[in-house]
Amino acid sequence: MSEDLTNRLVVAVIERHETKIWPTNAVKGTKPELIHPLDLSNHHISEAQHHTGRESDKANNAYFEEISKTLESAGEILLVGHGHGKSNAVLKFIQHLERHHANVAHKVVGSLDINVPAMTDGELLAAARAWFDEPIHKR
Repeated sequence: MSEDLTNRLVVAVIERHETKIWPTNAVKGTKPELIHPLDLSNHHISEAQHHTGRESDKANNAYFEEISKTLESAGEILLVGHGHGKSNAVLKFIQHLERHHANVAHKVVGSLDINVPAMTDGELLAAARAWFDEPIHKR
């Protein structure tokens, strides 16, 4: 990780196939920390299993564990995603945190449901900064 997240406001853009993590005060052009599910070799099989509801919990747990570990030192966390129903990776991640990492779950201060695939990294980070800058969210 190029940026230290210790006690910082952090945004985590969580999708089923990738997670991007930045401190919200990252300098323009800073690349996010990228986390991917461990096993992408059978992606076509995983995709079919995902749509039939038989997605591997073991693969999800390993992926969510890596994200949780990365976010442990953050001060406050804003989660960003765009899924609904079975494809809502943010909801699945929150459930994972509540079950296995209450100390990290406690740091989650909100979530944004936005059209992630249509946005650049800069736009995603700007949306997170705008969320934290709203008067209702200021400390």
